[in-house]
Amino acid sequence: MAWRLTNSIDAFLDAAGDHLRADPVVHTVPLTVLERLRLSGPSAFGDSPPLFGWHESADGALDGAFLQTPPHPVLVATLPPGSAGSLVDLLIAEAALPGAVNVTAQDATSCLGAWTAVSGGGGTVTLRTRLFRLGALVPPEPTPSGAARVADQADRELLIHWNDAFGAEAHGAIHEDAEATVTDGLSHRGLVLWETGGEPVAMAGLTRAVAGVVRVGAVYTPPEHRRRGYGGAITTAASQAALDSGAVAVVLFTDLANPTSNALYQRLGYRPVGDRLVLDLSASDQSEPDVTGHPDVTDSPGSSSLLT
Repeated sequence: MAWRLTNSIDAFLDAAGDHLRADPVVHTVPLTVLERLRLSGPSAFGDSPPLFGWHESADGALDGAFLQTPPHPVLVATLPPGSAGSLVDLLIAEAALPGAVNVTAQDATSCLGAWTAVSGGGGTVTLRTRLFRLGALVPPEPTPSGAARVADQADRELLIHWNDAFGAEAHGAIHEDAEATVTDGLSHRGLVLWETGGEPVAMAGLTRAVAGVVRVGAVYTPPEHRRRGYGGAITTAASQAALDSGAVAVVLFTDLANPTSNALYQRLGYRPVGDRLVLDLSASDQSEPDVTGHPDVTDSPGSSSLLT
């Protein structure tokens, strides 16, 4: 059994593309990241080149995959049992191990155990997210005044400002380049605005469809327009736009620390699929035990970093 690394998106897609597309809902993030890299080039998410890896079982079958777009965490799509240690060893040998990993909730313990065995350090949970898939869309009642429209180039400066604000509020220290994000979104009609009285009051983003799946993201209402129902309205509009475009599945992620958004999306018809964690890794164990009793994992209060 072995992990293989590459900086070539083509080599990674040849090796792991079918593996990821076998469950495009669960693998929505790596698939949409790969699609943007394919279309925009290796600097789509930052100046450092992306890193890709896949795992082969003893019989040569591909059964694991990860990618990283620095400075974002290593995104572990699938982690075969018993392979976390060899992945950490390989990344350290390649001087490629970042300060954080994004893993399924089920794989967090094995990833952290592998890291602790090598470094003697620990990890801090900085984000807990839940993936939701849309069932039957249920528009909010009552619907707030206004209507949705697809954003265009005339909205560019506003969208950059709002994406910057969204990133600072939701993503923490590391978030997307707002200008690059807006440029990409406008290129495929992937940004939607809610307007009332001719004034934009909320936005939402849509990824490109990959293997029939579209993900809603960057749902943002400026503070002065909150608590008026615009978040539910723009999420509904974006979800309907994805369905109208032919999406087989519409998904989104929520921060589990935000009960308001989690409740809202479920009222709109979204149903839970699975959970993921982002673990910040420390080389020396300075962490306190978390409430579950794990000696090396703590929760970082107030963190709101989001996925790539």
